[in-house]
Amino acid sequence: MKFLSNVLSVIVGLFVFTILAFFFIAGLITLASSSEKVNVEENSLLSINLEGKSIVERTSDDEFDFSSIPGFGGTPTAGLIQLKRAIQLAGENDKIKGIYLRAGYPQAGQATLRELREALESFKESGKFIISYSEFYTEGGYYLSSVANQLYINPQGMLELNGLASEGMFFKGFFEKIGVEPQVFRVGDFKSAVEPFLLDKMSEESRLQSQAYLDELNQVIIAGVAYSRGIEQSKIAEISNRMLVKTPKDALEHKLVDGLWYDDQVMALLREKLEIDEDKEINTINVTNLNLASPSKNRLSRNRVAVLVAEGEIVGGNDDRFISSEAFIREIQKLKKNKDIKAVILRINSPGGSALASDVMWRELKELKEEKPFVVSMSDFAASGGYYMSAAADRIFAHPNTLTGSIGIFGIWFNAQELLNKKLGITTDVVKTGEFADFPSPFRTMRTDEEAIYQRIVEEGYDTFLSRVVDGRGMDRNEVEKIASGRVWSGVQAKEIGLVDELGGLDEAINWVTNKAEIADDFRVVFYPEQKSWIERLLSDISRDVEVTYQSYKTGIPVEFWKELEKIKRLEGVVARMPFFDQIR
Repeated sequence: MKFLSNVLSVIVGLFVFTILAFFFIAGLITLASSSEKVNVEENSLLSINLEGKSIVERTSDDEFDFSSIPGFGGTPTAGLIQLKRAIQLAGENDKIKGIYLRAGYPQAGQATLRELREALESFKESGKFIISYSEFYTEGGYYLSSVANQLYINPQGMLELNGLASEGMFFKGFFEKIGVEPQVFRVGDFKSAVEPFLLDKMSEESRLQSQAYLDELNQVIIAGVAYSRGIEQSKIAEISNRMLVKTPKDALEHKLVDGLWYDDQVMALLREKLEIDEDKEINTINVTNLNLASPSKNRLSRNRVAVLVAEGEIVGGNDDRFISSEAFIREIQKLKKNKDIKAVILRINSPGGSALASDVMWRELKELKEEKPFVVSMSDFAASGGYYMSAAADRIFAHPNTLTGSIGIFGIWFNAQELLNKKLGITTDVVKTGEFADFPSPFRTMRTDEEAIYQRIVEEGYDTFLSRVVDGRGMDRNEVEKIASGRVWSGVQAKEIGLVDELGGLDEAINWVTNKAEIADDFRVVFYPEQKSWIERLLSDISRDVEVTYQSYKTGIPVEFWKELEKIKRLEGVVARMPFFDQIR
């Protein structure tokens, strides 16, 4: 066994050395290539390929894609901020004649797709063309791609336009089988994030709110497709509701596409558009290179607008995978002290998380507002803890299909007594100095007086949350209570009830805050926090993967279990989070 252990150690050591050597060489190559000046050739196309890519708020400028390298898979990413900038530059650059869009199946939220779609609409106003092609269009991919002047699909492909669904898993039966009792404390009929642990299906309240916001989001898709394709909204709604498109031929018959073509036929069309011979190579430039070839405007301006990007779950501590309170507060304090920063925009895309972390970040943002104009731009989600943070702003902007609100608090604790005692034969005993010294304990059921303590903590947290909203929005408390109770609202609904001020994206937020700060004629937008290089992020990810793999090796329990356990652990304590039905398809 010792011999085998030594052999394993040598193999692992060689493997790690090989990885590090590879990335060192790759880093040198990347550094060398980045020093070369990128030029835009005459008569070019901007090529945007989002097939299978996850669209996040932003990526670093030195983004390195390992998805095609064996052993380093994963979902490649594209930054919304980088995409929008490249599209704008393409519209302004006379050398670029159009965009070739491959976006049949991107992984992105509904508001992200809308914001990118609006950028493509603005590009078309320059008089240039957009040609879209894919072998397969998902609902979101078609919504985005339908903005194109001409849209083509492979004759043997597929186009999905059949409405939206939000489906979740329920674990009540699972916990009963393994002998774990979720003990839940909440305020609000709509605080349904805990329902997967208590029920085997949606509550009526959860179904009501889910249906309401899905209808709103679906209407945005229908309206956008109808406008771009020149078809009546009622006709698009009928196609969606009855799933009239089952094959590419159906899509052509209903005028959702302009042709059933193969890739080479689309290439021939692009050559025709560019007026070049059929045997001549098409000049293309990708998003990264176009951005590198085009320096930012107003680089010398001392008036800076800071866009503070907050993406992911809200947690305490210092973890760059999430919106972590310690790291985030440091960034806010830097912005507050920087005299060149004249205004701040919180760009948030979060379903919520820790109530405590949300509150401490809310306080820092409120103090920031006393120093500088501060607005919020909501992306796909700004719910629960995400809305908690937003409540401090001078102005809140949301997309019509943003999901926000979910003003509520819950607490959850897992009692594993039955699992340990009856299933595994493990018992525990305790010595304590006070009646509540072992509260809360995962090894026993809470007493009635302990439950009362936990419920009181949750109710006081909810009361504080309501107060933050009342103060920040200038609303009557009774008004807020009517629209709270954990209910999720679309951006359209949120504007109607006063939770947001305007429907719009990051550009509208920038316009508003620069006017507020009286710097509209001379400013520069700077994004925070400063992003790590690809090699720093990669090594950080490897470190986490090694840790999880080690836990799996040591215990014999699959890696997937440890990843799921990590998610559940983040639910312990008092949490402000929207329902887990945040995957909409």
